[in-house]
Amino acid sequence: MNFKTILVHLDHSVRNPVRATMAARWARAHGSHLVGLLPTGLDDGVIPAGAIATGMTDYIAASADYLRRRAETVAREFREAIAEAGPMSYEVRQVEGATVDAVVRCGRVSDLVVLGQSDDSNKRDTIVRALPEHVLMDVGRPVLVVPSSGTFDALPERIVVAWDGSRESAVAVQMALPALRRAARVTLVSLRHPRDEDNAQRLLASDMLQYLLRHGVQARAEAQVTEIDIAQALLSRIADLSADLLVMGGYGHSRLRERVLGGVTRQVLTQMSVPVIMAH
Repeated sequence: MNFKTILVHLDHSVRNPVRATMAARWARAHGSHLVGLLPTGLDDGVIPAGAIATGMTDYIAASADYLRRRAETVAREFREAIAEAGPMSYEVRQVEGATVDAVVRCGRVSDLVVLGQSDDSNKRDTIVRALPEHVLMDVGRPVLVVPSSGTFDALPERIVVAWDGSRESAVAVQMALPALRRAARVTLVSLRHPRDEDNAQRLLASDMLQYLLRHGVQARAEAQVTEIDIAQALLSRIADLSADLLVMGGYGHSRLRERVLGGVTRQVLTQMSVPVIMAH
């Protein structure tokens, strides 16, 4: 598997240039075709206060015109940034449909979907804020989520894989192979609480290391028992290892159960400090 097509969600948020630049860097490194997907936002029904002058007789037409002009500005800035960095295979795809539906539909014909973590610039837009969660559950492709702060000027070299032997983590590893092959260091991290069963048969860590080796990835594995929250322990270990990318399965339980219990997926999406490749 290779990332032959990378899709990046474009919008008007403050972090859009960081996300777009990172997607372009990955596309150049992997020889990918880059698709900049740009939903206008009309079907999402979110119009900034004051964007449309009072007294407009056709509010829907005025809103559509405003959103299209805003999208054209984003598209122009994206093209200019691509041109400045040098020639590459890319396109801008402007769509009128709802953001979640558009990203899922186009993401299914891509190898990697690049999205942004929620930030203050889209806090009023609940659709966009929940985009990684919605897309992850439905797209059937790996999702690369870019944090809402920080710059990521190089390809990841030190990758942590959150490995628990689950279907979701196995899918994430397989889908992240193109990134793992380029890394200088890959660490499989398995975490459990003292009360949890030490299930070596479920982990099969040594088998996973051999699987990775056959795919050209030399990795090491570590298992730890922690008293603290699993998500916090994982994020702490990422910092200890100076990792610059996390690979993990997303939503091992139903989304409702994750929301009620405060799942690891949601906590990582909220508190992440490095880019994360997730798969479900």
